[in-house]
Amino acid sequence: MQLMTISVAPRRMLTILALVLLAPLVSACGFNTIPTNEERAKAAWSEVLNQYQRRADLIPNLVETVKGYAAQEKDVLTSVVEARAKATQVQVSAETLTNPDAFKTFQENQAQLTGALSRLLAVVENYPDLKSNQNFLALQSQLEGTENRIAVARRDYIEAVRVYNTSLKTMPTMIWSWIWFTGNEPYQTFTIDDAATQNPQVKF
Repeated sequence: MQLMTISVAPRRMLTILALVLLAPLVSACGFNTIPTNEERAKAAWSEVLNQYQRRADLIPNLVETVKGYAAQEKDVLTSVVEARAKATQVQVSAETLTNPDAFKTFQENQAQLTGALSRLLAVVENYPDLKSNQNFLALQSQLEGTENRIAVARRDYIEAVRVYNTSLKTMPTMIWSWIWFTGNEPYQTFTIDDAATQNPQVKF
């Protein structure tokens, strides 16, 4: 029994020693790079969603305020409400980032909402009383700030995805994608043209 104890102990010590020696080597050769970059991309995506949701939350009050002064602009108001409903009905999950069709649908719906808001804010030019309404001015300021945050969040997400996708395709991290992170797929990024993603002009 004593001999068995002696033989097991050195083996355990060798295993621990090997792990201690290999840990920095594994870290140095990029083993942690892929999951780290993936988490950064996911965090950046969460911020994109957060800012789009912030915009969606502002829209009902904006529509009601405009309606109080420009109820006759029914078509424009309806288009904003419908675009918001369409944008918020899309089910967004982790799979969206690796699904080109789902990501494209998300982009297109948000772009349609951006366009509808632009048309609504253009209509406001015809209503001086509305333009000077304190509630509208507050909503205008919040919307402008949100659009700026959306632009920053999208920019950060695009950069995070670029870094993550690159780590899946370049050495030495590409080796780990072959051996260990075999289920990791490149993330989708924003590809719609600039005209479709221009922020609503909210300055008067």
